[in-house]
Amino acid sequence: MLSLLAFVIMLGVLITIHEFGHFIFARMFGVKVEVFSIGFGPAIFKWKGKETVYQIAAIPLGGYVKMYGEDSMTEPIQGETEKEAYQDPRSFAAKPRWQKMLIAFAGPLFNIILAVILVAAAYMVGVFEPKYMKEPVVVGYVVPDSPAAKAGLKPFDKIVAINGKPIKNWKQFTVEITMKAGMKVNLEVIRNGKKITIPMEIPENITKQSIGISPLIPPKIGKILPDFPAAKAGLKEGDEILAINGKPVRSWYEIVNVLSKIKDKKPVTLMVRRGKRVFSVQVIPEFNKQLNKYVIGIAPVYEAEIKRYGFVEAFKKSIQKNMEMSVLLYDFFKDIVTGKKSLQEIKNNLGGPISIAKYSGGALESGLGNYLFFSGFISLQLGYLNLLPIPVLDGGLIFILLIETIIRRPLPEKAKEYLAYVGFAIIGVIMIFAIFNDILRVLQ
Repeated sequence: MLSLLAFVIMLGVLITIHEFGHFIFARMFGVKVEVFSIGFGPAIFKWKGKETVYQIAAIPLGGYVKMYGEDSMTEPIQGETEKEAYQDPRSFAAKPRWQKMLIAFAGPLFNIILAVILVAAAYMVGVFEPKYMKEPVVVGYVVPDSPAAKAGLKPFDKIVAINGKPIKNWKQFTVEITMKAGMKVNLEVIRNGKKITIPMEIPENITKQSIGISPLIPPKIGKILPDFPAAKAGLKEGDEILAINGKPVRSWYEIVNVLSKIKDKKPVTLMVRRGKRVFSVQVIPEFNKQLNKYVIGIAPVYEAEIKRYGFVEAFKKSIQKNMEMSVLLYDFFKDIVTGKKSLQEIKNNLGGPISIAKYSGGALESGLGNYLFFSGFISLQLGYLNLLPIPVLDGGLIFILLIETIIRRPLPEKAKEYLAYVGFAIIGVIMIFAIFNDILRVLQ
């Protein structure tokens, strides 16, 4: 119920702001707006303004602004076939193309502006920031074949400087590495009490390819999954695992490395510290079909704190974060168009209404800041998606108007009609695929 409520509120706000963008620009250019609708289908609530009908419709997956004379995108027809709407200066069809493009662009623009406002609000309300960001840069795990692995970084290395500049914590390290994308740097590292220098190539597209290191996560249990072997064996949250089958472990990644090699139901002996008491416990792993491996059902400790920012700093961080998310979205679309993304990768990243509702509910449960941040990200996606040059979307209308501007004449009505059919087909296929993907996730 919470997920549905969070989804309806978020979608209602995003749609209203999007349509308000079209509405306010249409009125600014003197276009008569006949209907302002939140949702599609029959109206469940409506009222009449001075000249506009405002309504909330039954199907909340979108909305529209109906402008007088927008049925055709052609220029006013001269002669006997001239329509009354084309003669009226308050008609959408009678306006110059640049005004039509701005009216179409206003909806996505308002969603992008809203994304900046929502993310800034999230930073002011407070967002969860991992506790390790304030801790020294001690490497917990090195991804195989990553830039860090090729450079020779190892678990438990402590990075203290980059190109001679001292590094105090992960937050400073992340900023410095991002600023040196595509460059070669010298890392000063303390390993086994000795300071060494390690040269490393930083990936050019650092937002897409990380350097391949993760922070040190202590070997402490943060969560026990109910009805799994660890719970049945009597393990508790907060227990610290000291050794597995007699082999000492110093980090969570070492626990994962040992447990990932389990191939049968042979009991695993864990040495555990609980408070001041140290004891051994045997756990019998069980095979998990979904993960296709043997598991015992434990998760690490994730420590985070709420971080709040002032008005100016919040907007600075919001603009930066929205720019980062924009780059990620651009790379995602580019990889789809160029064929770099496989169908499985697209499937894994594509979510429909069910997924959005699920995540919005989860975000609201974890705090208002996270919910605002998630809503901002969805608003940003909505803005960019509507700018895609697909007929029936705002970007499709802008694209058609640009073509007409270049060729200096309107496209034939039949051509635009066929383009609309293609647009509906594309959007329909994407929606069906997304909803089907959602249903599969629920069934799994």
